[in-house]
Amino acid sequence: MLLAILILLALAALIAVVVRRTNAFIPPQETPAEPVPVLVDEARITESMQEMIRCRTVSDRNETKVDFAEFEKFQALLAARYPLVHKAFTLEHIGRTGLLYHMKGRSQEKPSVLMAHYDVVPANEEDWSRPAFEGVLEDGVIWGRGTLDTKGTLLGVFEALESLLADGYTPENDLYLSFSGEEEVDGQSCPQIVETLRSRGVTPEIVLDEGGAVVSRVFPGVTRECAVIGIAEKGSLNLRLSMTSSGGHASTPPPKTVLGQLARALVSIERRPFASRVTPPVAQMLDTLGRHSTFLYRMIFANLWLFKPVLSLYCRLSGGELNALLRTTVAPTRFEGSPAYNVMPPKASFGLNMRLLPGETLDSAQAHIRRAAGNKAIEVERISGMAPSIVSRTDCESYDKLALAIRQTWTEAIVTPYLMMACSDSRHYCAISDKVYRFSAMRLSKEERAMIHGNDERVPVKTLVTTVQFYVRLLKML
Repeated sequence: MLLAILILLALAALIAVVVRRTNAFIPPQETPAEPVPVLVDEARITESMQEMIRCRTVSDRNETKVDFAEFEKFQALLAARYPLVHKAFTLEHIGRTGLLYHMKGRSQEKPSVLMAHYDVVPANEEDWSRPAFEGVLEDGVIWGRGTLDTKGTLLGVFEALESLLADGYTPENDLYLSFSGEEEVDGQSCPQIVETLRSRGVTPEIVLDEGGAVVSRVFPGVTRECAVIGIAEKGSLNLRLSMTSSGGHASTPPPKTVLGQLARALVSIERRPFASRVTPPVAQMLDTLGRHSTFLYRMIFANLWLFKPVLSLYCRLSGGELNALLRTTVAPTRFEGSPAYNVMPPKASFGLNMRLLPGETLDSAQAHIRRAAGNKAIEVERISGMAPSIVSRTDCESYDKLALAIRQTWTEAIVTPYLMMACSDSRHYCAISDKVYRFSAMRLSKEERAMIHGNDERVPVKTLVTTVQFYVRLLKML
């Protein structure tokens, strides 16, 4: 009887703690950001975007397949459409496609870097509803490869600067514009730009590249739109697991085939996922957005010390973006064996694409896969890999300026840090700055986000107008 009473008292105390923490887990008092009016030329923005799309700046890992004349055409277009920028800034061509612009500010103490890339992935135009490289304007929407990734944000930077310079703009601090035509193929132009800045002693106070956006219904229980700023990005690792055999005719197979053993290893790997872990970017996101959620979700996020196992299991079973935020992911993407039905494969393999949480290393991730496969006869070969980026600071003036410019533009949005799943050129800047942020200045629906690297990529003109207005507001603070 006494034991039952003690258990009930302990349970009551636990419930009281959980409820008290949940009730205290509410958003801080917000000071509404005053929207700063910005007038822009919508017709000019539309024409500029159309002209950019008509430059077929498609990159490829095989340079013999790249039409570099289109890249030169794009560079000439920038000079023609933005004469004030090209008069106020010095321009250096760095690497194969790198463009580094520099404008002196009133001070050199806190330089800023605005980034984008002007290369695009190929488009299978047979599957497009409109031509991919003609900049078709229809019902206020511009169709074309690169509208979202990332000629749209590059346009935003140039249009904002051209407008500001016409009014006599001088930045408070030195301003750099860093553009690469090789981001989609992990080219060397951006690393070479970063090395150039490093050799000159430039330590950026803020670096802004593509990444998060203004999105809706991406977090459990939150109905307001969210402006998510990537303060770190996951690493990437490609592995090939393979086995060899003596081959032979398929009519007399051995008791254990290499394909069968590889298949069992793959199942074993999927049954042994990486442990879930709340990294600093995700902790900040959960703390920020969790406070705006419904009571049930607030209870979970306010009491992760109690509910983390439940959250981890839910994420593991459901997969998707929330799961990817909490653990290093493993995706099987290739399986290769014999080219003929009646021939045993002399070699078979499957490929894994992994996205690594901050704190994971290429070696530790590869070792986990080797253990999980459970077969010492399987060779685990590293094809390529990039370590996770550092985590950038949010307790600083640079982050506050970025957040303010966002709130002045999308006044109802909740601004939050997050962990970016994809890789970008911005990771190279982590070598010279701890204030590298990833935010694509656009409101993007789920459908629009799916168009990036997909078919029928397009952007509403109104979205581009807002992008330009955002950059005007931000540039005035730099």
